[in-house]
Amino acid sequence: MTKPADVPVLVTGGAGYIGSHAVLALKDAGRKVAVIDNLTTGFRFAIPDGVPLYEGDIEDQALLARIFAEQQIGAVMHFAGSIVVPESVEKPLFYYHNNTVKSRALIEAAVVAGVRHFIFSSTAATYGIPDVAAVTEDTPKVPINPYGWSKLMTEQMLADTSAAHPINHCALRYFNVAGADPLGRTGQSTAGATHLIKVAVEAALGKRESVSVFGTDFDTPDGTGVRDYIHVSDLAAAHVLALDALIAEPARSLTMNCGYGRGFSVMEVLDAVDRVTNRTIERVMAPRRAGDPASLISDPSRIRATLPWQPQHADLDTIIAHALQWERKLTELR
Repeated sequence: MTKPADVPVLVTGGAGYIGSHAVLALKDAGRKVAVIDNLTTGFRFAIPDGVPLYEGDIEDQALLARIFAEQQIGAVMHFAGSIVVPESVEKPLFYYHNNTVKSRALIEAAVVAGVRHFIFSSTAATYGIPDVAAVTEDTPKVPINPYGWSKLMTEQMLADTSAAHPINHCALRYFNVAGADPLGRTGQSTAGATHLIKVAVEAALGKRESVSVFGTDFDTPDGTGVRDYIHVSDLAAAHVLALDALIAEPARSLTMNCGYGRGFSVMEVLDAVDRVTNRTIERVMAPRRAGDPASLISDPSRIRATLPWQPQHADLDTIIAHALQWERKLTELR
């Protein structure tokens, strides 16, 4: 039987936020790993020493063929793509090209090269506005924006490809990813990021004047939106375990939610940032954004039953502390 350590992995978007944490998780586990990233939103400094970085696009079939051959790639972890929901509404064709068309090219190149395993960075946005308290993988998929659709289309392409070719896949649907590597090796570095915890720690450090609270009239305990926040390092660990599961059972494909099954409101998150930083962030109340659900919380039963996944950082204050530590270091890097 193939051992996971014998399967070299290509990480697309490995210089970005979640991808760089996956690279660290793979490297820490003693795996062979290479990265392809066009560096439009990624950073060279996020790639650890000793990890080959190919600067280029996942739509470049010739480059992919060369990487697959040179690195003897047996698995792909696919993080490359665009992730800003409002931008996807403004630029739908860009999102369908960058997220879906390019994913199709990557999947085809993997099939041609004989790659056997494919892990896809999907999203809870595939569920749209669910009418259940906790979302399972079987909750209807009704995306309400091009971003969600672009990811769901890629999931469908993978399902159809796995049925037709000797490649299996795992689609991991993320809820709200936050935090940074506990050892301070990488974190969320994108300028102008829209993630609440990133924005809040920037405000706490004086990089922003305030934090906008979009919607105070939701049907939630304090009127602000409730989300399930997952530490990025716990998420990266889930990817490594998911790859092990694909290698162990080559005929099986998987779809799993990645969250803790616990929700926090915007106000609870901002209160926690105030608590961790011992400062008070200025909050500016703003109207709801179109398409924001009142609450989006995962049911993580499947991933816990399928993988030996034991989250190490499932604590809001810890997530914020790690994000804050990275934000301070980012100031030095720049």
